Amino acid sequence: MAPRLPATVLFGAAYYHEYRPAERLDTDLDRMADAGFTVIRVGESVWSTWEPENNRFDLDWLEPVLDGAHERAIAVILGTPTYAVPPWLARLHPEIAGERGTGRPIAWGARQEADFTHPAFRYHAERVIRRIVARYAGHPAVIGYQVDNEPGLELLHNHAVFQRFVDHLRHTYGTVERLNEEWGLVYWSHRLSTWSDLWRPDGNAQPQYELAWRRFQALQTEELIAWQAEVVREYATPEQFVTTCLAYDRPAYDDRRLSEHLDVTAGNAYYVMQDGLAVPDERTPTQTWTTDGTWALYLSADRMYSSKQAPFLVTETNASSIGFSWDSRPAYDGQWRQAAWALVARGARMIGYWHWHTLHFGTETYWGGILPHSGRPGRTYTELAELGRELRMAGDLVADLTPDADVAVVFDMPTRWIMQRYPALSHPDGTPDERAYQGLVEPFYRGAFDAGLQVRVLHTAQLGDPAALARRHPVMVASGLYVAGDEALDLLRDYALAGGHLILGPRTGYADEEARARADRMPARLSAAAGVWYDEFSTVHTPIEVTSADPSRFAAPAGAAATRWVDGLHATDATVLATYRHPHFGRWPAVTTRAAGKGRITHVGTVPNVALATALMQWAAPARAAWRGLPASVTCTGATAAGGRRLRFLHNWSWTPAAVAAPVDCRDVLSGKPVPAGGQVELGAWDVRVLVEE
Repeated sequence: MAPRLPATVLFGAAYYHEYRPAERLDTDLDRMADAGFTVIRVGESVWSTWEPENNRFDLDWLEPVLDGAHERAIAVILGTPTYAVPPWLARLHPEIAGERGTGRPIAWGARQEADFTHPAFRYHAERVIRRIVARYAGHPAVIGYQVDNEPGLELLHNHAVFQRFVDHLRHTYGTVERLNEEWGLVYWSHRLSTWSDLWRPDGNAQPQYELAWRRFQALQTEELIAWQAEVVREYATPEQFVTTCLAYDRPAYDDRRLSEHLDVTAGNAYYVMQDGLAVPDERTPTQTWTTDGTWALYLSADRMYSSKQAPFLVTETNASSIGFSWDSRPAYDGQWRQAAWALVARGARMIGYWHWHTLHFGTETYWGGILPHSGRPGRTYTELAELGRELRMAGDLVADLTPDADVAVVFDMPTRWIMQRYPALSHPDGTPDERAYQGLVEPFYRGAFDAGLQVRVLHTAQLGDPAALARRHPVMVASGLYVAGDEALDLLRDYALAGGHLILGPRTGYADEEARARADRMPARLSAAAGVWYDEFSTVHTPIEVTSADPSRFAAPAGAAATRWVDGLHATDATVLATYRHPHFGRWPAVTTRAAGKGRITHVGTVPNVALATALMQWAAPARAAWRGLPASVTCTGATAAGGRRLRFLHNWSWTPAAVAAPVDCRDVLSGKPVPAGGQVELGAWDVRVLVEE
């Protein structure tokens, strides 16, 4: 029987009592209870506290924390500390140092420096995991385990890792002759005569090698998490779950595959606060490990949902100001509530803040916690205590939600990997953009968001039966899907033939599963059904105005523009919807569409700017009768509760109060007050309302 999560949304923070400069356990836990905390996350960062010296363990220090939490009805997620190697282990076994290049060890002094595949690391890691979990598995406060933390930080070049890579290739391809053929190693005289001829990855310039190397690195991380989960489950009770905390920008893992070994997905949702959450938003900011823009906050939630196509835990999100000492932007009043309810609306079963108290030492001294350096409750604590009260009031109604999805967006990890090394897009100064894949996908997501639509992110391997997919998701975007096998491309075609509206973006279908450019006219295997082809393309560094070919079919708004990329499209029997206003690029259509079977394929031959992407998504997605015509600063997202009840989450991302007319009878979940159809839902500055439709 799979473990079950609590019936309500968990609410709490990472709590590191061992970091406290003075004894404050009872005071901390009392304040947590007063704020409505239901969970804390502990223990994952302090291997040297659990095991101060080789084979000398100190396991009892955490017991008062767990006892105190249990007395206050606060549950605990217990972490295994394997991502932060203790000094004695680095000293006794220097050979476990990870290598970023052959023979170039990662200097010890931060975290995740070890080659986690090394037998010496595995021996000591397994020993500490077993001692910790055996000690606390029976504690009534423990509801689950987090194994490791934010895995996949490094691409390991160690000798043994490389040799396993060679073995992996040997088992995958069978013979060097086949590898020569599949990778095209006739190029530049790279043909192998024996497996020992395979060169190290340091100087590699072959895309096929790069993709295989990245796939293999992801497998190493997956195996690490699967191994730890298996060890933990030897001690865990049937009710206790196993997860890990994912940072979704890590280079060396595949979240979908890795999550198959977990009971529930968990991840980070860090975001730029203050004006970074304003709607409308005319900016196009660069995304990093923190998202910037309200649309990007929702995307981070939808990515977490996509890992297992199921509700997820947010194990880390902004408490006070999150970031380094040079960037401090704590939320405006109300924004913590807004962000938390946005995450819940998209399927979050836990809102866990990083972290309870701001540290007085270490790298993250200015990553602000719920309590400031003084340890005294302030504005952050007060606002989050109100959120805790609201979550208690909402109860199980908002747990285990299935978020609405007006549009599906296809996401592909192998394509992201290859474009990190061989990007399709560049920065304005002409340098390669390592986020090129996201740069091809995210504009369509943002266009959907700005159009008032909700998105389901689907990994390529999750698409399933084309007919069922078309029924479930009438509109689907596949942009930048560069690495795709014949089966995947045929599935996209068959989705359209079965009744779906497929929106293709640049680079989709250009290469096969080995990242070899296809010999077809592009888009490969889709050209005939799309009624369009191209064999020329261009990067562009200045936006190009896009206009309607026929406004009665598609109305391109003022300011619509093509950015970054242009496909030289030739319409055979497709309808041209939009063109470029440019002396050279004007010869080609910017957007075409064609009926295909029971459905439709629309080809967007550029990276649309916000205005164009929004207009395209408004044109493509079926209109919803209710909850339309909202004020510009207000978003409305919907979800279905476990019992089938319909929920609406209204957010006002602005300083200006707003009002929304309810199209149906509702009840305000947070106040209990009825809202009749036609009644006004008042939203203050940076406010949120949760409604259940009656």
